[in-house]
Amino acid sequence: MISPDHVRLMARYNAWQNRNLYDAATTLDDVARRLDRGAFFKSIHGTLCHILWADQIWMSRLAASPKPAVPQSESSSMIADWTTLKNERTDFDAFIVGWADALSADALRGPLHWYSGAMKADVSMPLWVCVTHLFNHQTHHRGQAHALLTAAGACPDDTDLFMMPEAMNASA
Repeated sequence: MISPDHVRLMARYNAWQNRNLYDAATTLDDVARRLDRGAFFKSIHGTLCHILWADQIWMSRLAASPKPAVPQSESSSMIADWTTLKNERTDFDAFIVGWADALSADALRGPLHWYSGAMKADVSMPLWVCVTHLFNHQTHHRGQAHALLTAAGACPDDTDLFMMPEAMNASA
């Protein structure tokens, strides 16, 4: 099982890496961000939109925050305007960090019950497994976005967890 400290670390890593990718993507014009580059969500913009959508759907289950206004099939086009997408990402990262800061070990041990549209079924799993999935999903698609950005000529910074300022200043 993961600990609340692990969740807090991963929430901060998520925010740090999103800033990294969005800063790199901002160096490109809108045409380059929206170009279909053959990825699952086609473009840089579409991939970043999907990551935000998935974070929102999972946090609606984990923290009772509002669900995204669109279904998963429209996740890559959920927010059309680049500035709006960047601002919503920043705000939602702060929400995730705040949620992580308040999370207890007891909560992580408890169950999470939800209806999965993907599975078309009611699901129940330990909360810590769902939180692990949240961060794993982010990392998976951020890796795709990083590759798309690099191929487009943008230069995202390092992604190594140990290089994150908060991790470098952490006590043992």
